[in-house]
Amino acid sequence: MNRTVLGAVGALLLAAAGLFWWQGRAAVESAAPPPPTLAEIPSEGDLEAIPTEDGAGLMGSDLPQVDEDTREERRFNRLDRNRDNLISRSEALQPRVAAFRKLDRDGNNLLSFEEWAVATSNRFKGADANGDASLTRAEFVTTRPKQTQRPDCRC
Repeated sequence: MNRTVLGAVGALLLAAAGLFWWQGRAAVESAAPPPPTLAEIPSEGDLEAIPTEDGAGLMGSDLPQVDEDTREERRFNRLDRNRDNLISRSEALQPRVAAFRKLDRDGNNLLSFEEWAVATSNRFKGADANGDASLTRAEFVTTRPKQTQRPDCRC
């Protein structure tokens, strides 16, 4: 019974699709532009204005410019959570909590958080040249970590 019903529905759909396809004709637009007149067709002397098939002498548009952030700008943007172009003391200390937990591997708190916070606060105060309790981009550059020299090979 189900096969019969599905077959009948499928046959009706195919018949409807065929009817629409048969009735559909390419219609000519009523407001189509007229074909070009002989005056509009370029003469032999104007053929230089028409590009050749190999595109010789053509120049494409310029490539889009990519706004690449420097390493320091990316580092600044990671800490500047509220995107006000200033790093507050709490924004500077927030990611350091995870770093402290990574340093204290055995969990006995031999490296106390207070000692670590004092060192971080002193580093922040040293970078904050104007003493307004926030770092500008120029002040933040001074906190860049020192890069260590890596050996070229593992000998």
